[in-house]
Amino acid sequence: MLKMTGIKKIFNQGTVNEKTALDGISLTVEDGDFATIIGSNGAGKSTLFNCICGSFLPDEGSVYLDEKNITFMPEHKRAVQIGRLFQDPMRGTAPHMTIEENLALAYLRVQKKKNVFSRISASERKMFRERLSWLDMGLEDRMKQPVGLLSGGQRQALTLLMATLIPPKILLLDEHTAALDPATAEKVTELTKRIVEENHLACLMITHNMRSALELGNRTLMMDAGKIIYDISGEEREHMTVSGLLEKFSADTGKELDNDRMLLSRE
Repeated sequence: MLKMTGIKKIFNQGTVNEKTALDGISLTVEDGDFATIIGSNGAGKSTLFNCICGSFLPDEGSVYLDEKNITFMPEHKRAVQIGRLFQDPMRGTAPHMTIEENLALAYLRVQKKKNVFSRISASERKMFRERLSWLDMGLEDRMKQPVGLLSGGQRQALTLLMATLIPPKILLLDEHTAALDPATAEKVTELTKRIVEENHLACLMITHNMRSALELGNRTLMMDAGKIIYDISGEEREHMTVSGLLEKFSADTGKELDNDRMLLSRE
């Protein structure tokens, strides 16, 4: 479970470039919650993820993971408990290492009983092969191939697998299908849903596709100016339409949504 209380972050404070990136964010994500996050550029979505990962210290507020205060925990220590995927498929893997070596690094990094210099056993190698078969991309037969030879979609699917070999406490997805072709994006999305459901993970997913934001998972958050302005779930979300969400945003904020990517993906 993730819990954030009163998180505030101001960049370039006291200068002409001062910007309040997070403005009193309070959020709880239970195990099994799959929440999508939408909002214009600059709304604070990626900054929220950076705060959870420990890329910076908040000016105010606290971050808890499974009731443990991690507000001041270094980023590299949080990485053992937090899985994160980025929009760029090239991030998250080592291109000159093989598929098997990448999986081994990800596995050993979070396997408490081993260190990163341990050797992978035959049973662990078999497990890697089985997990790769989930992707339905034939990668289980290419485990000795350098990751740099894979397509963007294959690398993103592999990165998702690496982030969840040992289930993290929370999975953060930062538009992880945005750079993929539609068919591959759909495959990676289905794999995401399967992994989240089977492992009962807490998951936050940033997306610009408003329809997907209302259909995927069980909860939708909308951000604006560093705040969470909507947090809808259950029956309210079930009956919410993209047009209804846009109208609600306009009525409550007094402005029109001006993000072209979101508007173009409304249908």
